[in-house]
Amino acid sequence: MVLGILRVELFFPENGSLKEKRHYLRSIKDKVRSSANVSVAEVDYQELWQRSSLAFACVAGEKNIAEDTLNCVRKLLERYYPDCLLELKVEFLKL
Repeated sequence: MVLGILRVELFFPENGSLKEKRHYLRSIKDKVRSSANVSVAEVDYQELWQRSSLAFACVAGEKNIAEDTLNCVRKLLERYYPDCLLELKVEFLKL
């Protein structure tokens, strides 16, 4: 069993409040969840209104399946939110 984690650093220069940030993050989370079977959580910068770090996770029987799922998420983020992306980092843990 393999756990795949995609950590994404985001920057929202147009946001002026935490409320705007939460609205934007909810949109991102909903779009990703509707197209890929992953879990998602905001894992850092909760108190900042222009920055966020999201972690997307999936569990699969084989690494290539987890890798394909996270690549789908990465491509979706790069397609719809290219101006917000600062960094993408992927890691896999064998369970």
